[in-house]
Amino acid sequence: MSDNNTVVEFWQGNQACAEAAIAAGCRFFAGYPITPASEIAEIMSEKLPKVGGVYLQMEDEIAAISSVIGSSWGGVLSMTATSGPGFSLMQENIGYAIMTETPCVIVDVQRAGPSTGQATKAAQGDFMQARWGTHGDHESIVLAPNSAQESYELTIKSFELSEKLRHPVILLSDEIIAHSREKVVIDKSKSTLVKRRFAARGDLPYGAIDADGHALMPRFGNGHDLLITGSTHNDTGFRKTADPKVHDSLVRRLSIKIRNAYDILKDYQVAGPSKAEWGIVSFGCTSRSVDELMEIISEPTLRSLRLRTLWPFPDEVIRDFARSVDKILVPELSLGQLSGEVSRAVKGLVDVVPLTKIGGGLMIEPHEILSLMVKS
Repeated sequence: MSDNNTVVEFWQGNQACAEAAIAAGCRFFAGYPITPASEIAEIMSEKLPKVGGVYLQMEDEIAAISSVIGSSWGGVLSMTATSGPGFSLMQENIGYAIMTETPCVIVDVQRAGPSTGQATKAAQGDFMQARWGTHGDHESIVLAPNSAQESYELTIKSFELSEKLRHPVILLSDEIIAHSREKVVIDKSKSTLVKRRFAARGDLPYGAIDADGHALMPRFGNGHDLLITGSTHNDTGFRKTADPKVHDSLVRRLSIKIRNAYDILKDYQVAGPSKAEWGIVSFGCTSRSVDELMEIISEPTLRSLRLRTLWPFPDEVIRDFARSVDKILVPELSLGQLSGEVSRAVKGLVDVVPLTKIGGGLMIEPHEILSLMVKS
C-alpha cells in the first residue's frame, strides 16, 4: 500500500533492518549465519548485488567484522549482523574499529546466554557487553529499537552517527523485535541516503572535522599515505607505543569526541503525567509491555521512560526522571544489568526496584509489572 510519498510495508524487524541499511547506502555486508539474526544476512545476500553492493559469508564472526572494517576503509558504508556468541567473537575488532576510527554498523540481535544458551529465545543480557565488551578505555554508541518501525529508523540513524563521528555504532535488537512482523511506514519524500565526507589533500588522516563538526574520512589514493593501526598512534597514523603523552592524548580525544556528541546521541521517550508514584525505565522488547500497561492503567500513577540510546548512558535524563516519581521500576530480560546502571545514575534519589526474568524467551507481561508495583 502506498501513495506518492508514503509506502507501508509489513516486515519483520530483521527485514526492516536490512531494508534500511540498503536505503541508507550500505553496499557491503559480511557475516556468518546465527540465530536469531540470520534473516538480515539472507536479505542482504539477495538484495545487495541488485544495487551494486557486495555480500560475503565469512568463515566466522571474527572474519566478518574484519571484512567490514576493511571495506569501510575502502570507502564503502559497511555493516554486519550477529547474535550473542558471534558478538563476543567480534569484540577485539570492535576495539580496533574504535581505535582506528572506522565507521561501521554492528547489529546484535540478542538471545539467551551465556554461551550457546537458548539460541531461539529472546534476552537482553548483552546490555553491558555492548558497552564494555572490548578492553581498554573507550566509549560506545548503542541504539535500541522496540519495533520493526524503529528497526528501520534506527538502522539509518546508526549509519548517520557512525559516519558523522567516525565510530562503530551498535544496534542492539532482540529476538522478539527481530521476528515481530509489523507495519513499517516509509516516507519516500525524505532522503535516507548517508554520504561519507572524505578528507581533502592536506587534512590529517585522524582527527580532521569539517565546519559542521562532521568527522572526515581519508581514502587511499587521495593524497594520503595511510597508516592504519590498532596500536597507539599520532594524528598522522605513526605508531607511538612507548610515548605516554601520545597515548593519553589519543584515548582522551576518542572518548571526548563521543561525550561531546551527547546532545545528538541521546534519544529517549517519556510518557505519562509530569508527576507519578511509579516510574518505569525500559528499552527494547520489555518496553512494549510497559506501553501496553500505560494504555490499560486507569489512574495517573505511572510514568514511563524508554531509552532508544543505551550508551552513552543518559545519567542526567535518568536523574531528572527520578525527581518526577517516588519509585523507579526496571523490567528487563537479564539479571539486573540495566537496573544497576539506573541505580548508579539515580544516586539514591529514589528506590530502584528491579524486575528480572531470564530463560525460555518469556516476555515480562504487563500484569507482572503491575503486581510488583502493588507489592512494593
